[in-house]
Amino acid sequence: MTVHHDADGVYAVLSSLDLPCYVVAVGGRVGATHERPAPGSAITLLAAAGPLPPHRLGSAAFARHHGVRSAYMAGAMAGGISGEDLVVALSRAGHLASFGSAGLPASRLREALGQLENRLGDASYACNLIHSPMAPEAERTCVDLCLRHRVRCVEASAFVQLTPDLVRYRLTGLRTDPGGGVRAGHRVIAKISRPETAELFLRPAPEELVAELLARGGITAEQATLARSVPMADDITVEADSGGHTDRRPLTVLLPAIARLRDRLGRPHPGGDPVRLGAAGGIGTPRAVAAALALGADYVVTGSVNQGSVEAGTSPSVKRLLAEAGLADCVMAPAADMFEQGVTVQVLGRGTLFPSRAGRLYRLYRDHPGLDSLPAVEQRRLERTFGMSVDRVWQETTDYLKDRHPERLVRAQQDPKHRMAMVFRWYLAMASRWATSGVDDRAEDWQIWCGPAMGAFNDWTADSALAAPERRHVTAIAEHLLRGAAYHRRLDQLRAAGVRIPDSCAEYRLPAPPVPRQAGVRDTAPRARR
Repeated sequence: MTVHHDADGVYAVLSSLDLPCYVVAVGGRVGATHERPAPGSAITLLAAAGPLPPHRLGSAAFARHHGVRSAYMAGAMAGGISGEDLVVALSRAGHLASFGSAGLPASRLREALGQLENRLGDASYACNLIHSPMAPEAERTCVDLCLRHRVRCVEASAFVQLTPDLVRYRLTGLRTDPGGGVRAGHRVIAKISRPETAELFLRPAPEELVAELLARGGITAEQATLARSVPMADDITVEADSGGHTDRRPLTVLLPAIARLRDRLGRPHPGGDPVRLGAAGGIGTPRAVAAALALGADYVVTGSVNQGSVEAGTSPSVKRLLAEAGLADCVMAPAADMFEQGVTVQVLGRGTLFPSRAGRLYRLYRDHPGLDSLPAVEQRRLERTFGMSVDRVWQETTDYLKDRHPERLVRAQQDPKHRMAMVFRWYLAMASRWATSGVDDRAEDWQIWCGPAMGAFNDWTADSALAAPERRHVTAIAEHLLRGAAYHRRLDQLRAAGVRIPDSCAEYRLPAPPVPRQAGVRDTAPRARR
């Protein structure tokens, strides 16, 4: 048998995750091998670790239920940032990915879901369904399009209460299976950050909503009966310190609390599967993936790190900024969709003035009754920020509201403070579009949703093949996060058996960056004969 004692040889054994690993002592030296020492030989077995291929991380039930290979998911990023190319690439690689439908017009969503249906067929993917209390018609349209294009899974986010359309999606997929159980043909993955919201999805659909849907013909009598036997979600993603909307709660506090709540509530039906829990927010390195799984997560969800990938639907300039982000480069700024309530989102602070400008807009809104009451100096500053007159911004806002939300236009015309909010929300909404499309002359105003996982990812990938934005393919990110997590789980198992891991093997090694060829230097490497 071959026993490796040198650093590279030991690392090669440790990182061959499809094979078992044995730490042995021979001749007074410690080494590693793939072969188990024979009893009575001169080689002493010190510790062993079985095969741990990356696809065995997390819950096998999650992978089986969603028809994917791994317990890994790429969460939705609004405005189509997690677009068709990103979803298709991950789905074909055996991972679950969610299309970022939030904020898209119906025509764009219809086009995207049609393209995904054509490109992926019956392969598994999800579509984001975001709660829209100010625009329930958007939620209804999203559900209608998901049903039309045979989307079998939605990622429900930002829900603070269950709505008729979310319940309609869940219940119209219910069937009795041949064994007498209930088959949920429409899967729901709920993204939450509070126990009270999690409880909504751990329980069956509220009876009053079920009765309402039945009365208007939205579901069948059989589906109404089956609704009592299934929770509203198959899986619940516990979201910690993430980009965009976030409560910034520590995962180590939140995930165990949700797990206790799930176990306390039990299962709606004795024969049903327990609701699985996922971990999101701060997942940007293999150690973070391994830590989330050790905490009890059944699957992990990445977000910010995918926004910087080649396949992400945002501009190359934004991807370069993201590749430079550090751990402390994320800040909170006012949210466009809940501006009046003072709700904030986490964004990239480095390389943009958006957070400070958006913060000033909220302070003006808070302290003044309307645009006409603003001091002249603030009026001029607003126009510099907007890049046009306030009157022109109001005209563009009027045109938008007239087509999409006429009731809000009526209110804005009657209420000066609401009118001011609509004007300020124009800037917040445009800032994210300028970033996504890469409008260079508005680079100072780019709104880039981002969490601290991005800085951790950059630190981990520095001086590797993944350091350059053009080499950050979303499938490579997933592969190395999972392989690295499996590698660190193996090291933890060996450490628990008393093995001291050499410093040279204590980190998962990313591929080195390609060596650039020097201009004018002839390739003198020998070539194979033809």
